[in-house]
Amino acid sequence: MAGNRVMETADVRDGIVWQADHADKADAPITGRVVRATMAILDTRTELARRMATWPGFVLEDALPLRIAGGLHWLHLSGAEARLAPVYAGQVTDQALVDATVAAVAVDWDARLVPWLDSPPQTNEAGRSSSIMGGLLWLAQRLGPRFEMNEIGASAGVNTMMERYRYDLGGVEVGPADSPMRLKPEWRGPPPPAGEVDIVAIRGCDRAPVDLCDPAEALRLKAYVWADAQERMARIDAAIRLAAHQPPLLERNDAGAFVEQRLEMPQQAGVTRVLFHSVMWQYLPEGTRRAITTAMEQAGSRATAERPLAWIRLETNRETFRHELSIRYWPHGETAVNLAEAHPHGAWVIWH
Repeated sequence: MAGNRVMETADVRDGIVWQADHADKADAPITGRVVRATMAILDTRTELARRMATWPGFVLEDALPLRIAGGLHWLHLSGAEARLAPVYAGQVTDQALVDATVAAVAVDWDARLVPWLDSPPQTNEAGRSSSIMGGLLWLAQRLGPRFEMNEIGASAGVNTMMERYRYDLGGVEVGPADSPMRLKPEWRGPPPPAGEVDIVAIRGCDRAPVDLCDPAEALRLKAYVWADAQERMARIDAAIRLAAHQPPLLERNDAGAFVEQRLEMPQQAGVTRVLFHSVMWQYLPEGTRRAITTAMEQAGSRATAERPLAWIRLETNRETFRHELSIRYWPHGETAVNLAEAHPHGAWVIWH
């Protein structure tokens, strides 16, 4: 499979294999083994197996393997299932043994695992803010340093707190020096332009926002973090501490409705209004994608030098499966500019 055909596969087994291989290539062998083992669930007499086998949509576009993997990881992190501990510790590496363990766990926890199929993963990753901040530094050279940020698919709002993080982007430092969230991705290529970024307002939306101040919801968010990535776990903990001090400004809303409402709000002169999102576009219905694109282009046609508009995307290229940072801005720069490629969890950035 190649290109869009990968994302549009309806074959559950093919999708599981591709997702497991993808985890392996992303240096996440534990997650790769767990995802590959979900194929063994198909041979069990469970409601989970039935739902998997009759999945009505595209396996990878819907992130079906990662929905199940999230449920399994939750069983481990919550302490509910001790049999998974050696698997997640990397002590059991034989795939046949992992398969048998996961299948047995699925049988015993069928009723608790089935609901994990009902929603896509909440992959809220602070490391992605590094790319977004790089984009703001680039935009500041063209539109000025002041920004009003609006995030769709914000999940728990980890990136809706990006103004509180400290960044070292190829030697360019920005953000509060005393922040408990310190982001220093491996930087490849030239650094972004140094300068000031002043985020005067930031808010986000999600159809099912996660409350970082609720321990149960925070644990669910952690369950979607790949077990191999302990640095990501540390970042989630730092985000939880920041949210306890001041929760991110989130609203429960459809992405399309949120964008339209934000674009209709009065805009402060000298401030660039920014729509941003990361690794969530694929989960939106095609109609919503079209509606957001139309709304942004129409608003862009009304943008002025005094009240600019920008669209920052860190999303998966459906042909190459690379995560690309691209920006459109109005007036003057209506064509998207591809600024960088990035690791899906922010470990590195290749700046163009």
